[in-house]
Amino acid sequence: MTTHHSLYEINTRVWLRRFDTPSRKATLDDVPASYWEQLKAKGITHVWLMGIWKVCESTIAKYCLQEGATKDSFRSALSDYQDKDVIGSPYSIDRYDVNPRIGTERSLTHTRLILNQLGMKLILDFVPNHFSADSSLIQTHPYIFLEADADFLRRDPVTFYKPPNSDRVFAHGKDPFFPAWEDTIQVNYFKPKARKFMIHTLKTLAKRCDGVRCDVAMLMLNDSFEQTWRHVLGNYEKPAEEFWKQAVAAIKKEYPEFVFIGEVYWNKEWELQQLGFDYTYDKKLTDRLKTGDANAVREHLLADADFQKKSVRFIENHDEDRAITAFGKQKSQAAAVIISTLPGMRFYYDGQFEGKAVRLPVQLSREPFEPVNQEISDFYDKILHITQHDIFRKGEWRLLETLPAYDKDPTFPNIPAWLWTDQSEKRLVAVNYADTISTCRIKLEIETNEKDFELTDLLHDQSYIRSVEEVCGIGLYIELKAYQSHIFAY
Repeated sequence: MTTHHSLYEINTRVWLRRFDTPSRKATLDDVPASYWEQLKAKGITHVWLMGIWKVCESTIAKYCLQEGATKDSFRSALSDYQDKDVIGSPYSIDRYDVNPRIGTERSLTHTRLILNQLGMKLILDFVPNHFSADSSLIQTHPYIFLEADADFLRRDPVTFYKPPNSDRVFAHGKDPFFPAWEDTIQVNYFKPKARKFMIHTLKTLAKRCDGVRCDVAMLMLNDSFEQTWRHVLGNYEKPAEEFWKQAVAAIKKEYPEFVFIGEVYWNKEWELQQLGFDYTYDKKLTDRLKTGDANAVREHLLADADFQKKSVRFIENHDEDRAITAFGKQKSQAAAVIISTLPGMRFYYDGQFEGKAVRLPVQLSREPFEPVNQEISDFYDKILHITQHDIFRKGEWRLLETLPAYDKDPTFPNIPAWLWTDQSEKRLVAVNYADTISTCRIKLEIETNEKDFELTDLLHDQSYIRSVEEVCGIGLYIELKAYQSHIFAY
C-alpha cells in the first residue's frame, strides 16, 4: 500500500532566530518540543531542516557581497538590509559538519529523536554537485574535484579559479545553462574515487537522518555531466553506470527505509525515479499551476500512476517566489487544494501557512517582519485538517472526467476533478482553476439502494442531498466561483 506523505521545509538558520532570547542566540537545543508537536498536528510527516551544514565564511566577502543581481535581491527582501545580514549560501558547504551557529551533532541527534518519537522523519541536505570554493576538502581530498589546466582559467575566470593556498586550477560548480556558481567547487563524477567519496559521505548522512533532499540531482547523470564539462574532461571516460544507481543501492542496502528526494528538472524526473529515487520534484505541475491553464494541469495528471506517487507537489519553496505573490491570494488557495489532494509527497515551506509574501534569498540570516494573513492561515488549517484523514494518505486516487453542464458549455474544462476511495469512504475534489464562474457535471458510481444520497462539502461545512439517478446518469452538477473548490465526503 502506498502512503502519501507531507514534507515541511524550514530555512533553519533564519528560523532559529525566532527562539533567540536577550541573552543568547538559539540553537536546535532551544526549539521546544511543542513546536514539532504543532507540525505533527498539521499532518506533517517529514521535516526538512534546510541549511544546517558548515559553510566557509571566507567566501562571503569574495562572492556574496559583490554588487549585482544577488545584492539587489537582498535589498528587495530586506528594506533595512546590511552587509552583516549575509551569512553565505547554505549550498556552498565546507563539509558535512553541523554549523556551530545551529548546534552540535548531539543537538541534531536529539532533534531527530524527538521527530521520530512523534512519528516524523528528519530530512537533511545533500549537495552532490559541489562544495564551497574554500572547502577544507580541497586540502585533504583534492582528487574529488574537477581540475583543469591554466588555459581554462585564463580564458574563463568566471568558471575556473585557483583556491587559496593552491597552485592548481579547479572548476566552480555549474549547470550547463547558467554561469558558474563562483562560491563553489565542482565534484568530478567521471572519477571513480570522487564517486566513492560521495557515496561514503551519503553513508555518514544516513546515520544521522532519515532521508536527504538532493540538490540539482540531475547534474550527476552521465549525459548531463558530460554535456556540462566535456571540454574539460579530456581523457576521463564516461562511467558505465549512473552514480545515483550506485549511490542509492549502497545506502538502501544498509538503510532500506532511507528516503531520497531529488530536486530534478529538464524532464529527468522519471529517469531519476528509475535509478532509485523515492520522490522527485514536480516542477512542471508548479509551472502549469502558475500559468493557470486548468487543461494543462489535467493533462499532467494523466501520467503513469507510479510516477504520480513519487512526485513532490509544491507551490513554493526557497527557490520559488512565495505562493501568495506568484499566484495571488485566491489562486494560491486553489493551487494549494490541488497539491494537497494529489498522490505523492505534498510539500510546504515555512511561512506558507501564514501567507508570507517575501521570498528570502538563502544567503541572508534574517527575514522581514510580516503579519500573519489570517484568511490564508485559516484556509490552511482547514485544508490540512481535511487531508489528514487516512483516505488522503492510504486511499486509491483516480482522475475523473468532467463533462459539459449544458450544451456548448465552454467552462467545464476549467474544473479538474479526482476521487479518493478507501473501502466505502470517498472524497471528491473539484477545483475551478479559472478566474470566472465555471460549471460541469461529473458522473459518479453511488452504491446505495436509496433514491437520494448526501454529500458534505468539507471545505465549506455544507451538506447537499442529490438524486442517485441523476448523479449516476447525467452526472453531479457543479458550479464554482473563480478559484473556488469543493472537497465532498460521501
